[in-house]
Amino acid sequence: MRTFFPSESCKETHLSAVNPQSWLQVERGKLSKFASQSPSSIESLVKVPEPQILPLFKPVDYVEVLAQIHEELELCPPEKKSNLYLLQYHVFKGLGEVKLMRKSLRSAWLKASTVYEKLVFGAWLKYEKQGEIISDLLSSCGECAKEFGIIDIASEFPTNENLILCGTNMSNGNHFSRIVSFIIGDEKISCDRQKIAGLSVPFHAMLNGCFMESFCEDIDLSENSISPSGMRLIGDFSTTGSLNEVHPNLLLEILVFANKFCCESLKDACDRKLASLVSSRQDAVELMECALEENSLVLAASCLQVFLHELSDSLNDSQVVELLRSADGQKRSIMVGPASFSLYSLLSEVAINDDPCSDKAVLFSKQLVDCAETSLQKMVAYHQLGCIRFLRKEYDEAEQLFKVALNEGHVYSVVGLARLNHIKGSKDWSYEKLSNVISSYTPLGWMYQERSLYCQDDKRWGDLDKATELDPTLTYPYMYRAASLMRKQNVQAALAEINRILGFKLALECLELRFCFYLTLEEYQSAMCDVQVILTLCPDYRMFDGRVAASQFRTLVREHVENWTTADCWLQLYDKWSLVDDIGSLSVIYQMLESDAAKGVLYFRQSLLLLRLNCPEAAMRSLQLARQHALSEHERLVYEGWILYDTGHCEEGLRKAEESINLQRSFEAFFLKAYALADSSMDPSSSSTVILLLQEALKCPSDRLRKGQALNNLGSVYVDCGKLDEAADCYINALKIRHTRAHQGLARVHFLRNDKNAAYAEMSKLIEKARNNASAYEKRSEYCDRELTKADLEMVTRLDPLRVYPYRYRAAVLMDNRKEDEAIAELSRAIAFKADLHLLHLRAAFHEHVGDVTGALRDCRAALSFDPDHQEMLELHSRVNSQEP
Repeated sequence: MRTFFPSESCKETHLSAVNPQSWLQVERGKLSKFASQSPSSIESLVKVPEPQILPLFKPVDYVEVLAQIHEELELCPPEKKSNLYLLQYHVFKGLGEVKLMRKSLRSAWLKASTVYEKLVFGAWLKYEKQGEIISDLLSSCGECAKEFGIIDIASEFPTNENLILCGTNMSNGNHFSRIVSFIIGDEKISCDRQKIAGLSVPFHAMLNGCFMESFCEDIDLSENSISPSGMRLIGDFSTTGSLNEVHPNLLLEILVFANKFCCESLKDACDRKLASLVSSRQDAVELMECALEENSLVLAASCLQVFLHELSDSLNDSQVVELLRSADGQKRSIMVGPASFSLYSLLSEVAINDDPCSDKAVLFSKQLVDCAETSLQKMVAYHQLGCIRFLRKEYDEAEQLFKVALNEGHVYSVVGLARLNHIKGSKDWSYEKLSNVISSYTPLGWMYQERSLYCQDDKRWGDLDKATELDPTLTYPYMYRAASLMRKQNVQAALAEINRILGFKLALECLELRFCFYLTLEEYQSAMCDVQVILTLCPDYRMFDGRVAASQFRTLVREHVENWTTADCWLQLYDKWSLVDDIGSLSVIYQMLESDAAKGVLYFRQSLLLLRLNCPEAAMRSLQLARQHALSEHERLVYEGWILYDTGHCEEGLRKAEESINLQRSFEAFFLKAYALADSSMDPSSSSTVILLLQEALKCPSDRLRKGQALNNLGSVYVDCGKLDEAADCYINALKIRHTRAHQGLARVHFLRNDKNAAYAEMSKLIEKARNNASAYEKRSEYCDRELTKADLEMVTRLDPLRVYPYRYRAAVLMDNRKEDEAIAELSRAIAFKADLHLLHLRAAFHEHVGDVTGALRDCRAALSFDPDHQEMLELHSRVNSQEP
């Protein structure tokens, strides 16, 4: 087999250093069978690393914390709101809720009460969008242009009209000459005495008071670091009140002089003039030092804006890093006012995303610790820095930081202390500490997961099973169980275990483990599928603890699979699509992208699959690639329209669709316009327009995969309009071209025709065909009696525990049966690992029903953190709030 390993100078680990498995032999067919592999060989291939200590804010009761933050937002003054939204952001980040994180950041930006907060949160929003590689497109949209655009810093700082002293000591004025000359070196600069006196209190006292200079016509200023040119400009300013065209070096000289003599009006003019000259990062670096030294607020903010606008590139500049990391409290106040915690939250996040072990990550996180004032801020800061120290193996420092975070109330920091004590050989201490936490708080999945690391096999399995029961989204328990089963050569059970989580959570580490299983089993086509999906999700992904690029594994495995022609790929794609095998479809598309086919269309398909698999960031990257590879202007406009639509800019997306149609009528342009219009318009009459648009789309050339989707969508619109016969025709035609999901629409038509049995049968067909059928079971549950409904919803929860409807249904049934405590417990079970407004809304209603006003109010406030404009939640909150004693 050919290998493509770079030389050692490229810092790429040779695969044999990872594991010289027999599957790496050159000739096909010489790979040994699974049963003949030594246990140690299998052990090294399927090794599961310990779960990471996440550098995130993870309160034991996130609902309580969100409710607390929301209550403070209701009561606090405007200048406190942005910091509270930032803490809300940290809670949502710990929960992995990306959309809610960004929503909180945007709220922080909208509620910013100072220019500093506008700078920080605007830059943060821009940085988040940079990760999607679409900031150039979004910056052309109204609100985004404001978020991403350059702020006129000077206009944000009010001009103080009282900076010039208008009053002079006229009673003594008759004794002083009108003109005063300042001697600097060999030159004499004549100025109006009273105008100069009006620049500051010190000058007023010097020229109009009882000092010797008050009686002198010539005053020597040679020792005050001002040049003759600078003094002439100061004299002119004292008369005109303005500075015209002045060289930057001379402005700096005047600024220092103005600061020394307390000439506030002159200083303000220099400050603003210098700020307007900051046009590059190097300018900002050079001028920031002066701004901090001379307490020049406008200049400092302007320099900071440049640094933040260029994130993350600016943090690769050692001068920028030094300026930002070395700022003490006074300098931070000059540079970023009261927004220090916000600034270093952003900077530390950028540094950690780049390299969590870097010196920058440490330096900015230390600044974050210094800026933390409230208890919640300290939990965030100390735990984050503790995690970085732990990764750098700076264990003593990490221990102290975790202790502080724990003492502040961040219980999750006990994970760091447990790991550190285990490293020191105190495994029993770690076990006992976790046991105490489990007994002292409402148990959470991560607590049992962590304790499992410090006990023997039987107890470990028990703890991991409990962890999965409490939080089925944790990947480590599945991986550990699957690897253990594989080492025992229980192949089917191992695959079933890892497939459990991959059925609802497309985690890279789980795909990597399954890839290793397939290698061990010599199932190379399946291994190829997984590695191609890995590369779709993360093109630079590295396997075996980051030692080998996934792309190299693909090169090696490729030698053991058949090469598909373009026709083969399309056949495979149709098969996977009709089986609702989204992972398999992703893999085929990855392979197709190597051909000379039109890549824009393929990347677009890829983005649709990634959205369906709940991978929005990867989907956006694929959409951007589609945009880059578009073969025509009208095609590019369609992809831009989808980008705008998917980022919440529906009107702009519609405009792109219309522009594309004006250039050329195409299936995708009509489809985009119909989709966006159907989703955004509240006007019932828009349905007829959507129908016409989809009919126009179906007249245009396209492949069966997309036409099946259009027919399915058209059927849904017909159903909404009550045109059941037309809807049935659409669904039947979609099924004829193997659009399997149309079974769901046809089942709905049967149900609306009062044929519940036919609806049930139709959904059963979908369940039989679909690989990923949790949603099919959920939909079928609507078409059967209570016992079958219960069975279907239990299956939904087993297949995809993140789907919230089954919990809500079971809770409602329990409440109907007057089992209030069990109903609330059912919802609480899901809320513990799934942050969802509807779950919280229902639990709040249940709490209100049983008279638990405090619990109801807490859930209402937490839910309003998700959506502060949710009308039903607002009504419930108002009603419950009026009941609070």
